[in-house]
Amino acid sequence: ADGGDRHKASPLAKRIAAEKGLDLSAIKGSGPHGRIVKRDVENAQPGAAKPAAAAPSVAPVEIDHDAPLARYGIAADRYDVIKADGITKIAAKRLSESFRDIPHFPLNVDCRIDALLDFRKRINEAAGEGVKVSVNDILIKAAGLALKKVPAANASWIEDGRIALHKHADVSMAVAIEGGLITPIIFDADTKGLVQISEESKDLAARARTRKLKPEEFQGGTFSLSNLGMFGIQSFASIINPPQGMILSVGAGEQRPVVKNGALAIATVMTVTLTCDHRVVDGATGAKWIAAFRTFVEDPMTMLM
Repeated sequence: ADGGDRHKASPLAKRIAAEKGLDLSAIKGSGPHGRIVKRDVENAQPGAAKPAAAAPSVAPVEIDHDAPLARYGIAADRYDVIKADGITKIAAKRLSESFRDIPHFPLNVDCRIDALLDFRKRINEAAGEGVKVSVNDILIKAAGLALKKVPAANASWIEDGRIALHKHADVSMAVAIEGGLITPIIFDADTKGLVQISEESKDLAARARTRKLKPEEFQGGTFSLSNLGMFGIQSFASIINPPQGMILSVGAGEQRPVVKNGALAIATVMTVTLTCDHRVVDGATGAKWIAAFRTFVEDPMTMLM
């Protein structure tokens, strides 16, 4: 030992000592200048050396019920406290675990959506009275088709080290409700027509806001889509919804200057951000998915092929 809490030991000896629970201060080194080497820790008999001290436990944070923000220096008379409902509590727990435990990374791309807006207009004109397909409905369809085109991206991490490759493209759509967020699912989004997706999404969103969804209608899904474009948000990155491997964040479509055939022009552009779980979707796979999605969005007729 060289004094204090530091000890002369080879990296291998330190690793073996840690695995055996040995205290290096109780072991005499046989290496140069008393350095502890592999043979010293391998020859140490159980009980011959003191076990390493356990890490000190962290005391749970105590919250004053009457002044819950007092430890931050905020007086209780300067705010009101409301009780979170069950959905909000579950979402808070799951998203905290997601952001802490899942290696997130984002991929951004700009999509020109003039062709999509024209496509939507023609769909609604042909669909008849009472049918109104939204941009979000088309994006759900495009996301489902991209998941089928790049099946490696339609995956979930299993905590024992395996990967689940999903057979269906079940797209969860984020819906804001009073006090939180919920994600009802459009099952088999790749196989459904736009009118059917439109009808299902409107029904699910309406029942979500009145808390009438069945658990199987919002639990599960293989992919999520969150759209804040209607609030004027240009771009953002979402937290992954476990056990899904990706979530797409959709910004507002707005007119921006672009270059067309070497000349400056104006186009309607929408920025999307794909957040991926790097354990199941690496950069190359995520890039392939977002390229497929962009193709469907910028040339929506390809969704019919």
